Amino acid sequence: MIPYDHKVQYYETDGMGIVHHSNYIRWFEEARVDLLEQLGFGYDRIEAAGYSGPVLEVACQYKTMSRFGETVSIKASITAYNGVRMTLHYEVTDKATGALRCTGDSRHCFINAEGKPAVLKRCWPEFDAALASNVTNA
Repeated sequence: MIPYDHKVQYYETDGMGIVHHSNYIRWFEEARVDLLEQLGFGYDRIEAAGYSGPVLEVACQYKTMSRFGETVSIKASITAYNGVRMTLHYEVTDKATGALRCTGDSRHCFINAEGKPAVLKRCWPEFDAALASNVTNA
């Protein structure tokens, strides 16, 4: 998969001129949305089909600081998938230098429009196959 690039915006920085820690979690979401689009299953398609993938858990380990004007490259990869739950791993690096900014993980489940767990293998085999065939070892 192609990494997702994000240019650091001024409003994402704090009084010290560095990116506020909460923004990395937002970038994870941007990269996750991009990854699903690359697989042919953007959120618009998922929601139109009556499903969603809420976040169950998210963690981030900060390594070095990002600053306004930098472009970061975010590699998102699916590290676990069992048909109902999915785990993604993220690596955020400075695009120009390759310096590691942070790593993180998020866990998600899939639910239908009624909020019940969705077993994709049964209810959407095409989506299930796309996720299962893209599980990697981060």
